[in-house]
Amino acid sequence: MAFTVYLSGEIHTNWREEIKRGAAAKGLNITFTSAVTDHDASDAAGDHLGPESSSFWRDHKSAKVNAIRTKTLIEQSDLVVVRFGDKYKQWNAAFDAGYCAALGKPYVTLHAEDIIHPLKEVDAAALAWATTTEQVVDILAYVLRD
Repeated sequence: MAFTVYLSGEIHTNWREEIKRGAAAKGLNITFTSAVTDHDASDAAGDHLGPESSSFWRDHKSAKVNAIRTKTLIEQSDLVVVRFGDKYKQWNAAFDAGYCAALGKPYVTLHAEDIIHPLKEVDAAALAWATTTEQVVDILAYVLRD
């Protein structure tokens, strides 16, 4: 079986690469997709459409351009992994999880135990909660098992 997995959330650590390496090591037939993880490029996604008078409108325009990719790839995925890190609040990741819930798209959350409480609603709709990338890879291996 082949799977497409969208990797959502925190962009400041190498968790995506850990999952990709783990899946490759297990021989899993997975195509991984993601939002643009270059923070500056993401913030500037709408800049080519012209300057804005305030940062709100620049962010608004870039968010919409980014959503073209994000919405399309989430909708095309079989599963979404939503990572919440400890350094920054990932409001975009929470939005992606809510979008998955609204679509009925299966998702797994990946975060530390110390943020269970603020993510209780996000975790309640998830089909699994993992604390390590190895656990995510194990979930993928099980789901793709013959």
